[in-house]
Amino acid sequence: RRFLTSKEQFHAYLRARGQPGGQAGTEGEEEEGEEKKEEVGESEPPAKRVRLEDLSQDGESQEDAGTEEKEPTEKEPTEKEPTERKRARGQNKSRPCMKPNHYEQSRLCPSVTQGCAEKCYFGPRCRFLHDIGEYMATKPADLGRSCVLFETFGKCLYGVTCRFAQSHLGAGYQNIVNTDLAKQWEGKSLVRNNLSKDLQHQLRKRKFSFKKADEYLRGLAKPQSGGGKGGKAMGSSTEEQEVSNCTTPQEGLGDGLQCPVLPEQGEDPKPDALQSPSPTGGEETSTTKTVGPVTDEDMIKLRSCEKRKLEIQGKLYLAPLTTCGNLPFRRICKRFGADVTCGEMAVCTNLLQGQSSEWALLKRHHTEDIFGVQLEGAFPDTMTKCAELLNQTIEVDFVDINVGCPIDLVYKKGGGCALMTRSNKFEQIVRGMNSVLDVPLTVKIRTGVQEKINVAHKIIPKIREWGASMVTLHGRSREQRYTRGADWDYIAACAKIASPMPLFGNGDILSYEDADRAMQMGVSGIMIARQVLAGALIKPWLFTEIKEQRHWDISSSERFDILKDFTNYGLEHWGSDTQGVEKTRKFLLEWLSFLCRYIPVGLLEHLPQKINERPPYYMGRDYLETLMASQNVDDWIKISELLLGPVPANFTFLPKHKANSYR
Repeated sequence: RRFLTSKEQFHAYLRARGQPGGQAGTEGEEEEGEEKKEEVGESEPPAKRVRLEDLSQDGESQEDAGTEEKEPTEKEPTEKEPTERKRARGQNKSRPCMKPNHYEQSRLCPSVTQGCAEKCYFGPRCRFLHDIGEYMATKPADLGRSCVLFETFGKCLYGVTCRFAQSHLGAGYQNIVNTDLAKQWEGKSLVRNNLSKDLQHQLRKRKFSFKKADEYLRGLAKPQSGGGKGGKAMGSSTEEQEVSNCTTPQEGLGDGLQCPVLPEQGEDPKPDALQSPSPTGGEETSTTKTVGPVTDEDMIKLRSCEKRKLEIQGKLYLAPLTTCGNLPFRRICKRFGADVTCGEMAVCTNLLQGQSSEWALLKRHHTEDIFGVQLEGAFPDTMTKCAELLNQTIEVDFVDINVGCPIDLVYKKGGGCALMTRSNKFEQIVRGMNSVLDVPLTVKIRTGVQEKINVAHKIIPKIREWGASMVTLHGRSREQRYTRGADWDYIAACAKIASPMPLFGNGDILSYEDADRAMQMGVSGIMIARQVLAGALIKPWLFTEIKEQRHWDISSSERFDILKDFTNYGLEHWGSDTQGVEKTRKFLLEWLSFLCRYIPVGLLEHLPQKINERPPYYMGRDYLETLMASQNVDDWIKISELLLGPVPANFTFLPKHKANSYR
């Protein structure tokens, strides 16, 4: 109890930067400070702030904190009060744009950075600077004396634009290269699954060949009946199945394709449909040039029993985490003992359009030895084509279908959890993807859509029949989202039904005791994610705790070193120029919005920490530990400044994910 404190004392201590007299701040000073923070717009999110105020008044959380009447401010007009009351799920959708544009005004042309200014593609029309002296006159001050890229690889690709350039710039702004160190990395591919310009061009011009997918989709459409129904999925059960309407107009891809049949000869493919260039009618001709003799692999399709097996039973699986599950974060978790990693959820239509931002979610670091990607989609044509595209172009060990996403944007289009209620489309997607993939196909589902109506036990045997290699079950329904506890008794019952197909359990894993109890339920393994906004995001060293069967009372300096490693990995991945630094800062702040919920083991009255309990205000054992426990956005920004230097002018931040389920 000696660590307990009040809200006022907590923030006064942090404002005083940990000095002994910092706790003497008066209540009036605290209120004045809070008003200033609200004016600047850098305080805690509204829903979170209300709950913290409730907590400081009575010491316990209120279930309906959001329904409390609040004084309207400039940012929260009176007419928006009903919206504030409904802040019980989802994301902070109306958060301010955080993309810093100030550096775009005087940006150096990439051709100059790469040492070939005379080869600038745009010539005199280029809107970027070509004079290094002019650029250096306006460049912000360096953030540090050592560049992680130069120290690791012997060369910094960002040259003069690097925010740590003083460590590798010589006379005349020449970029210094450590040749001995650079030779060690020469020819090594550190990050795989990049989108090449040639592939992007093929996708944008709809010239990529989807031979296997088109064959499967034609099989769905062949037995046309008078009622306008399409054929059943290949080898499907006797359930009547509709042919896909492909995709909704909002997705902007394939909306002209009413049934998956290629156009007749002489017709141009519709602009919104991603078609195979091969003509139809008679025998299909392949545009791919073959070299050498024809082998059995060219003529004979792999049977499911001949596909590569996914041997991950008993391993620790880091779930695909939207926003926070980026490559630098996965490297952190891999270092702490994660066995299996998976990229963030990627939307199949965006991948088919060749969007660089979506393809970035598929990147794989060389340390990720068992790696998969997760796809989201609502229709057989786009999902099957996307599976074939990835099968031909990237290196993965498995492909996962997201049938657990609860957000409205995905659900209303028929994807995510909605597929659990659309069994015909679900079957066509699983069978189609399985027919074009050479790697195992896995599926992630929830218990159901409605809170008290579980349907997973009915769907799992069908998924096994359709050809999936593994199922992951999150023990909550869509309506629950991430609130309340996961139903592990139901997960155990589903694991028996799924046998012999492996079933991984997912939900409420925050300690090695939780993991041990989960494994005793009969599941093949556990997936560690954000359950109730926790798991790997709150304590990435959880993997080490599970493997070593101990509670790790990790110090604040050790946790700060983890953040330092994350920023170094981020600068490697996103770049050490201004744009890369700010992108690293953005993802660091998103992660800090979860990390602050960790309670040090040495401060707990009883072990382990409960996953959805919000503690009262407490002082850490040192200033840094107290700072890391703060729920205030300003303090998160302060931590980022310790690692990445001062933030740009007028910088604001609001986390993407709300803390509604963290009581």
